[in-house]
Amino acid sequence: MLFHYYRCRRRLHLDSHADPTLKDPPSDYFTKLREDSAQHRQATLAQFQPLSRPTYPKYNWIAGANATQQLMAVGTETIYGGILITQGPGDTWYRSEPDLLVKCAGRSWLGDWYYVPYDVKLGKKPKPEYQLVAAFNAYVLAEVQGVWPETAWLFLKEKQYAVSLERYVPKLQAALDDCLDPTNGILSNSQAPEVFISRSRCDMCPWLSHCYQVAKDQNHLSLLPGVTQKRYPTLVERGLATVEALATAEPSELAAAMDVELPVTEKMISQAQANWTGSAIARLQTSRFPLTPTDIPTTDIEIYFDIEAAPDKDLIYLHGVLVIDHLAQEETFHALTAESPDQEETVWFEFLALVERYPNAPIYHFCPYEAQTVSRLSDLYGNGGTNIEGLLNRFIDIHKRIVDAVALPVESYALKHLARWMGFEWRDADANGAQSICWYDDWLRTGDRTYLNTILRYNEDDCKATYRVKDWLVKFAQPFWDAENHAENP
Repeated sequence: MLFHYYRCRRRLHLDSHADPTLKDPPSDYFTKLREDSAQHRQATLAQFQPLSRPTYPKYNWIAGANATQQLMAVGTETIYGGILITQGPGDTWYRSEPDLLVKCAGRSWLGDWYYVPYDVKLGKKPKPEYQLVAAFNAYVLAEVQGVWPETAWLFLKEKQYAVSLERYVPKLQAALDDCLDPTNGILSNSQAPEVFISRSRCDMCPWLSHCYQVAKDQNHLSLLPGVTQKRYPTLVERGLATVEALATAEPSELAAAMDVELPVTEKMISQAQANWTGSAIARLQTSRFPLTPTDIPTTDIEIYFDIEAAPDKDLIYLHGVLVIDHLAQEETFHALTAESPDQEETVWFEFLALVERYPNAPIYHFCPYEAQTVSRLSDLYGNGGTNIEGLLNRFIDIHKRIVDAVALPVESYALKHLARWMGFEWRDADANGAQSICWYDDWLRTGDRTYLNTILRYNEDDCKATYRVKDWLVKFAQPFWDAENHAENP
């Protein structure tokens, strides 16, 4: 409950009150993460053998808590899957399920020992929601054993982390009050908290489709790029809670109210104007288009580059390279693929050899990841005689170019949103980066080339979509360049 609360107060209410048939089914990627998390948990628990686990009838939490306390009372060294229960305010009862309870020397109601809670998480970083749950485990444990542990531990993917209870227990109390207050608490209220679509937080939530439809019906401001959860309350306070209202706001006044730089509000307002009018709006700087032809060059040969990775394996398994030859009017796609993880180095040097065949071609990509990965692979495997600095100087991030230059009537500046607005469609409508990770796992497990070919088709479409975005941006910019050239050379 607390994990979901920290990420989204609305989800807590929906989980408790809404029709569960409105949920999205779990995606393949979500299922994969759950399986990876279970494997990580088992590998971590292996370090604590032998483990003692309380036995009790399934879902009989009282019996589970009694069985856990019996193990604690006799000084069991390590308890796995324990249940801790204590009474909260009124008729509320708190239930905690730490992955491990580890015995330590020290006084408690139990005797000359007490327990410390451990949680196993697949993430690499100690996310605040992890720490909030860990603090809750420590709180309930303190009620059960009569003494607070000094800390609560997180076993992350690459390290252990000690949670500061001094910092997180006050946050925990505020969260519990927000959830359980009998008058205004989330769980006691008949109305769900206001919808707010945040792609980074909502992407794998089972309520996303439901909430997205609510937001669409309301034309909610959270669907506007640049409107964050931090900025939204100020917009509401100033009466700018609709796209139309924000589109007519005064940039300098809004910048002062939000305590941000003027370009931030100028960008936000131009975005609202684009969405309100349904048209592309140039982000002019001193009446000039912010890009020049050299910023997005059109040359005889151009390269469009997209990488596919398996983060769980720390693996780059595909370098997709689309070569556009304008003179020959030819498009050639090269799928440099590590069909097994041990081929990563081989395809890296294949990539270097391919791009060196076109030394004057700009290399377009979408977002910084491709350039960062080329730098990292060079450090890892060497450059094969290629001047990596010179190679990276040819890289052009078309995402940055378009975000700097144009406001488009879209909900996101992700590649799929942009390219689809520009008329491009992927051959596999549901393909995405997360799904491709699952397909690569399926390929390694089964050897069925259908999975691999689907990835290659998706990657090729990503390269072609990047080309579409670049081509659109050049055509959009051309009238501005022509006008500027005419003004300078009448």
